[in-house]
Amino acid sequence: MANMALEKVTMPEQDPKVRARNFEEVTLGYTKEMAMEEASRCLNCKHKPCVSGCPVGVRIPEFIAEVAKGDFEKAYEVITSTNSLPAVCGRVCPQENQCEGKCVRGIKGEPVAIGRLERFVADYMMKKGNSTSAKPESNGHKVAVVGAGPAGLTCAGDLAKLGYQVTIFEAFHTAGGVLMYGIPEFRLPKNIVQKEIQKLKELGVEIMQDMVIGKVLSVDEIMDMGYEAVFIGSGAGLPRFMGIEGESLIGVCSANEYLTRINLMKGYLDEYDTPVIKSKAVAVVGGGNVAMDAARSALRMGAEHVYIVYRRSEEEMPARKEEVHHAKEEGVEFLNLNNPVKIFGDKNGRVCAMECIKMELGEPDESGRRSPVPVEGSNYNLEVDTVIMSIGTSPNPLIRTTTNGLEANKRGCLVVNEDMLTTKEGVYAGGDAVTGAATVILAMGAGKTAAKSIDEYIKSK
Repeated sequence: MANMALEKVTMPEQDPKVRARNFEEVTLGYTKEMAMEEASRCLNCKHKPCVSGCPVGVRIPEFIAEVAKGDFEKAYEVITSTNSLPAVCGRVCPQENQCEGKCVRGIKGEPVAIGRLERFVADYMMKKGNSTSAKPESNGHKVAVVGAGPAGLTCAGDLAKLGYQVTIFEAFHTAGGVLMYGIPEFRLPKNIVQKEIQKLKELGVEIMQDMVIGKVLSVDEIMDMGYEAVFIGSGAGLPRFMGIEGESLIGVCSANEYLTRINLMKGYLDEYDTPVIKSKAVAVVGGGNVAMDAARSALRMGAEHVYIVYRRSEEEMPARKEEVHHAKEEGVEFLNLNNPVKIFGDKNGRVCAMECIKMELGEPDESGRRSPVPVEGSNYNLEVDTVIMSIGTSPNPLIRTTTNGLEANKRGCLVVNEDMLTTKEGVYAGGDAVTGAATVILAMGAGKTAAKSIDEYIKSK
């Protein structure tokens, strides 16, 4: 008999006042008892609507049924048959818009806490420490993957399980992509990411770091090395700016740069010399998850006031509700329906204020969100010493400009078909390099599709 409680089992978390000044994980995870109680809320629907909401097709009711029985190892086997990064997905996937968004229990009450259960199972197996991945027998074929982010790691993992010899070429000194440089420690501990990557290495995946493809090697040179296909999962690391006066002042940076210095370069630890702006008052421009991460990181780096400046209302904000809720609890101040028009500097060229104008919502645009319209005469100055731009990113042009036959659209994103095949034979792509900045799980879904297509392509040769 299912547990018909209308609400999820509450996830323990740090007190907001305490966590706002440390980089330890905010949410603490379920205990065994909590996980089993929450799992018992699942109705195990025959038509499995939750699975259709998962970009990597996790067999959700099956793994939850094993959690309810207390067989966490079996639950892990079910999850990892389709998902190579369960500890990551359990923490950062927007489940409310995907699997949980389709859960029948959400019609009258809260959906089953699928993400929390996935995280519990992955963490349980990591703590147990004896689940090694057996290396499959080689099929004699080689595939190259560009980028060790979510798309590349997923593609590599799926191909390795099929017996392919997979080499990942990663530009940074550490594998993980946005999981390492973009998402803060308090939301996704880096040791968790590296343990997930270790599982792929056990499958035989080789990772070559400090390999900037387009500089060190070209895609054509990789193919000349005996690789029969290449998957490009290089992400979207090129930040956008507004083009307003004052963006070149000292104290203005992109969220990408700010988070990379803190996360990948360990700028939040005293023993590292990574230079990070020391701020008293910070304005983060934007309303997505990256903006929330930057704002919450700024608080933890010692800022006294942190503002989210967003041109639409909270209802239109693309960030996860959980992230907005946590930011508010920690003391981030939200200035919705406001937009920057100019940044002012002092005599030393450092940011001292930002001029904003108030906005109101007009008719919906092509994205379905109501367009913001400036309110005449509502300009005012916000006293800040740091401005962090978080208004989106696009793919770095390096790979497309050094690879003949590789087409991109007007936004600089690689053009692919439904099989993730680019306009160049044998070259596939997915994730943010194709869509522009999106979610971890959508990138993983693209990596999964590409792996299947690459396998079919090589077998057909």
